[in-house]
Order: sequence, then C-alpha cells, then structure tokens
Amino acid sequence: MSAPDWSEAAHAALARAGVGLLAHVPDAGLARLIERCTSDPAIRVVGLADEREGPALLAGAWLGGLKGVLACQSSGIGNLVNMLAVAAVGRFPLVLIVTMRGEWGEENPWQVPMGQAVPAVLEAMGVRLFSLERAEETGAVLDGALGLAFGSEERVAVLGRQRLLGVKRFVAFGAGR
Repeated sequence: MSAPDWSEAAHAALARAGVGLLAHVPDAGLARLIERCTSDPAIRVVGLADEREGPALLAGAWLGGLKGVLACQSSGIGNLVNMLAVAAVGRFPLVLIVTMRGEWGEENPWQVPMGQAVPAVLEAMGVRLFSLERAEETGAVLDGALGLAFGSEERVAVLGRQRLLGVKRFVAFGAGR
C-alpha cells in the first residue's frame, strides 16, 4: 500500500476543533492518524473491540464536556448501524472518520459489497457525508465536518476514499495453484 500521508492534516484539524478523544478500531489506513493522536497529550486514544462501542463512548464523552471522534474502516459500518440511533435519539454530535474499501483498485472481493453500501447506509441513518479523495483537501474537509457536527450537534461521516488511502494488495488463499 502506498498511501499519501493525509494524517498530519487530519490530526491538525482534530486539534483545531478541540477533539479530546479518538476512539478507533485498528486499521492500516488509520495507523498514522492513530499514531499522531497517541503522541498528542491533548487527545486520549481508545482502541475498541468493535465499532458498536464507539457511539456510546462518544456520548459519555460529550456529556462530560469532551469532543470525540470514531475512526474505523468501511467494513465496520455494518457493525455500527444500530448504534447510530444513540446519537440521533440522544441528539449529540457524532463524527466518523471512515477509511473506505471496495472502491477504486480494490482487489479483495469481500470488501466490495459493504464498501458500496456504506454511503447509502449512513445516509439512511441520517448521517451527513463528506468525501475525502485528495490529501491536500484533508484539513478543509475535516474542518467543515467537525464544525457542523460540534456546532450543530449533527451526525457526520468523513469518507476517506480508496484513492486517498491507496490499494491494499490481496492474495486469495490457494492462489497460484
């Protein structure tokens, strides 16, 4: 994978917005952002076992006066759908940074169905979408999404597209036999 480094601008946007919590499910596309946030003493980084834990954790953080963001891969959105109602019913902001799979150049057929479904699923749940395809757009896109979410208590998702993140090579079991 040869991904351009968008994580520095993403971290800077989180810092500008006063984000104090980054909840995440580990993902190679998010690794640099997670590392940057881990090294920032103003941001607490919490690894999750499952994406479903994120909205509840972020709700508690918000109620305690802390702004938080959930970062995960697009395949995790399938796990998260029911919990999106927590933010809607509780009327608190929810920010998702989603590294997309199943798009441009995808070589793993298991990633394609959920990758295709993510935008429609999130929109159906009332989440406003922002697309991020070029590293130089990272700061502006995240500033807009974070401002909307925290200023208006909205649910937003920034979809880090596969063109931004690069292609992960996939070798099927038994390939080359």
